[in-house]
Amino acid sequence: MLSQAYYCQKITNKTAEVLSELMLNNVKNMNKLNQGHFKGLTVIIPAYNEAESVGDTIRSLQEQTMVPSEIIVVDDCSNDSTSSVACSFGVTIVRPSQNTGSKAGAQNFALPRVKTEFVMAIDADTTLGVNAIENLRTAFEDPEVAAACGFVIPRYVRTLWERGRYVEYLFAFTFYKQVQDYYEKPLISSGCFSMYRTKVLQAHGGWSTRTLAEDMDLTWSFYQIGYKVRFIPQAVSYPIEPHNYKFISKQLRRWSHGFVQNVKLHWKGLLEIPYLRSAVAVATWDAAIASFVFLFVLPALAIILRNPLFFIGYVIDVPALLVPLLVGALPRKEFGKALLSLPAFFVLRTVNAFFFLKAVWSECVQCRSFMVYEKGH
Repeated sequence: MLSQAYYCQKITNKTAEVLSELMLNNVKNMNKLNQGHFKGLTVIIPAYNEAESVGDTIRSLQEQTMVPSEIIVVDDCSNDSTSSVACSFGVTIVRPSQNTGSKAGAQNFALPRVKTEFVMAIDADTTLGVNAIENLRTAFEDPEVAAACGFVIPRYVRTLWERGRYVEYLFAFTFYKQVQDYYEKPLISSGCFSMYRTKVLQAHGGWSTRTLAEDMDLTWSFYQIGYKVRFIPQAVSYPIEPHNYKFISKQLRRWSHGFVQNVKLHWKGLLEIPYLRSAVAVATWDAAIASFVFLFVLPALAIILRNPLFFIGYVIDVPALLVPLLVGALPRKEFGKALLSLPAFFVLRTVNAFFFLKAVWSECVQCRSFMVYEKGH
């Protein structure tokens, strides 16, 4: 069994001045914690070289309308000042003897020490709306719910890739996720921000490392053993998304391989769950066919038939995309941002098609599974 030694890195002279300012601000934040507590909740933050963002994540947790009873930062053998920054906020810090190799591994390192009824996992680059925990908690009024997730929207929307992800999330969480929750079968309880019943999660063995999409693996496993998963749109999280091609390529590679790995792993079990079976089948078929059409069929037809009108196929679904996109943007007063970001979505979708087909070829044809967890931001 992994030993759990509490770890608090010494603050170096180089970082002391910055951290002293952080501590002063954190004292002010701690004084606000009397607004409400969620004594039955422990939060796990897996972190590897997250010194620039982990402070914002912890602060957003400490400023919740319902503050968790404990926040555990798993410093997964970082070589920056992640632990020093986390220490300044007065949270618990644990550090494995060596890097666990994945986010799931880091979360599993802290899970055995959780004694509260609920546990939440949140990425070290993610902040929350001030009432996110309070809203997410309502999902567990149903004793059959094992996990719950919220609305995800990029914190920054500046570059091509951030804008593409912004449109993708706004559309997916406004439309697809709402439909999935209606049938009580969200496809994924998002890894960047989800809450779980601790006993159920521990009995399952925590987050599996057998695929690159541990959140999808866990969600589908819960369904197969009879538990529910809920989506609460009022619980909003703001992760930092990849800002350049280098990082978006790592994220797309991990997600594509993770999805294919989970389909291969769970397909027999999914056959017993009607809605989920249909949703995964449609998603798989659509991704594979759409990817092939985008990358090969449309360019081939345009060249062979010498008719550039075939390229309209890349944007033919704009009307169907616009309605839920703008429905999601209007309450946020982001109508203009959504419209300006729309072209970036089509670029991201085309690039995503390449990574998805490559993952299918590798995992299903060559039988070569990609299991290297690469940081995507």
